[in-house]
Amino acid sequence: MSPNHPAPYPLTFVPLLYDKVWGGDRLARLGKPVKPGAKVGESWELADMGQTSASGAGGGAARSVIASGALAGKSLNDAITAWGHNLLGAARLADDASGVGGAGGFPLLIKFLDARENLSVQVHPSPAYAARHPSAKLKTECWYILDAEPGAVIYKGLRPGLTAEQFRAHIADGTVAKDMIAVPAVVGECHNLPSGTVHALGAGVVVAEVQTPSDTTFRVFDWGRAGRELHVEQALACIDFPPAPPPHATRLPPGQARARLVTTSFFTLDELRIPAGVTAHLADAGGSVCYALIGLSGTGVLSRATGAGTAAFEPVTIEAGRTTLVPAAVADRTEIKAQTEMRVLKAMLV
Repeated sequence: MSPNHPAPYPLTFVPLLYDKVWGGDRLARLGKPVKPGAKVGESWELADMGQTSASGAGGGAARSVIASGALAGKSLNDAITAWGHNLLGAARLADDASGVGGAGGFPLLIKFLDARENLSVQVHPSPAYAARHPSAKLKTECWYILDAEPGAVIYKGLRPGLTAEQFRAHIADGTVAKDMIAVPAVVGECHNLPSGTVHALGAGVVVAEVQTPSDTTFRVFDWGRAGRELHVEQALACIDFPPAPPPHATRLPPGQARARLVTTSFFTLDELRIPAGVTAHLADAGGSVCYALIGLSGTGVLSRATGAGTAAFEPVTIEAGRTTLVPAAVADRTEIKAQTEMRVLKAMLV
């Protein structure tokens, strides 16, 4: 690497916080700079979007800024420019041809969401819709439930037998809620939400969200809140009738150290449980692709195993609320030694 292009190392980022009418102040528990009584709905942890849609969260550029190391103060996009294949490995940048994200952007978007109130009932563009409408970017996402008040639910999919005509009528008369499948929000469960799935995050729930890099959202119902645009025709063109996928969730089985929670065409998501003092080895793809680590609880240190070659890096603290991007060039023989019992999500591009 030239002096202007330092050797790849794991990247952490400054969170991008967004106020929402439905947001709250619980992201402070994950170390975010959120004041009591605030309405912060989203913390974007890893983002590389040159622009977001008119209906999206940011309303403009949303690019994560690197928090430490030789590239501190630079953007994730700057790291892609500097490191290229050494960052991405076998993964592809998001591009217009794939319908995912903005041209040349990093192909994952990771967030934390705090729903003090119900989010709007919404759907994201299906592959067919994205193919017909270049400005609408495909969005496949999953939610890992971090916190939930007693009785809280998420809304995921539509009841069997519902037709598009019936759903349109219920949008008009404000009775959409009876069409939704309400699923109890259980901490530790993960829900896959492919494009085309009608969904809403229920009040009292905090989640980690891993998704393709799009913020194209079509709202069909906003629980009586006034002033926000609905996108009924676009949504009806994208919705899967009947429900898809089934409303079941996945979770790490009791006593198991690692499990695959979600597999999509774009990424996989694993959960790891690491007891205090134990070292977990992370590389399972021969170092061929980068991956992101999302700390859920506990604290540990990420490093490269002895004998891994010259491309070592300074140890990085993994802790609750912190997302770390591990470049492909240093992804092989990486490991976490848990200082306290840890839970970590690992999102890997495919």
